[in-house]
Amino acid sequence: MSKKGHHGGAWKVAYADFVTAMMALFMVLWICAQDKKILLATSRYFQSPFKSPLHANSGVMPYEKSAQNQSSGKKDDAENSSKSAGGDKRVELSFLNSVAADFYRLLHLDQDLDEKPIDVQVTSDGLRITLFDRAKRPLFVDKGVDFTPWGRFVMQNLAWLIDRHGFRVAIDGHTRSQLALPKGDYSAWELSADRANAARRSLVHFAIDPKMIERVTGYADTRPVEGEAPASEANQRITLSLTLVAKERERSEIKPEDMIPTEAAPVASTP
Repeated sequence: MSKKGHHGGAWKVAYADFVTAMMALFMVLWICAQDKKILLATSRYFQSPFKSPLHANSGVMPYEKSAQNQSSGKKDDAENSSKSAGGDKRVELSFLNSVAADFYRLLHLDQDLDEKPIDVQVTSDGLRITLFDRAKRPLFVDKGVDFTPWGRFVMQNLAWLIDRHGFRVAIDGHTRSQLALPKGDYSAWELSADRANAARRSLVHFAIDPKMIERVTGYADTRPVEGEAPASEANQRITLSLTLVAKERERSEIKPEDMIPTEAAPVASTP
């Protein structure tokens, strides 16, 4: 008895791919036909889904509140404003946590790793990223200011992250105590400042606008990591404080009423 192959199912897969492609084409044409506000909101949503600019609803048109809610009085307005502010803060923290997780993923690092080469903390207005210069994974060449291949890889990904989200940057250099340097007139002060400046040059080289750098400081061994001995290698580090820019906050918090399309241009028909 001869075995016959089953035929007739391949067209379903091809048809499904065709429908998916047509749907994607329709979405692209629809988005291109919208005004600048819609384009901006769509772009920022796909860049940072945790910080969606739409607060009152999940569509494009704003939510219309009932007349009863409009006449609830100043007390209700104040309460709603307070709740909205709290919600915005939670959204912002979620956004910052997602950025921190993205950075770990870019570097293929485990956030719970002991003696990790990088530490990312979420602050009230941004992120604090600490890059450790450890013996097992050095950030710089020994007692120098040139980055190792690992250090360049870290700075390149960090520059991309900062540029993408529009952070302002403050860079601090630190060293451990009892560090023997090859030159007698070259102290930990010069080394920490030079390494902080090397980080600044690297960020600018890869992506960052120099105007986004707010401060570059060297602290030598005067600010050891809390809980670490002054001579610990954990004090060999570069700390970058990333702050969300006010303009970026305003742009990312587009009000629902601003999302109403004025007169969308007609979608060009394809032959």
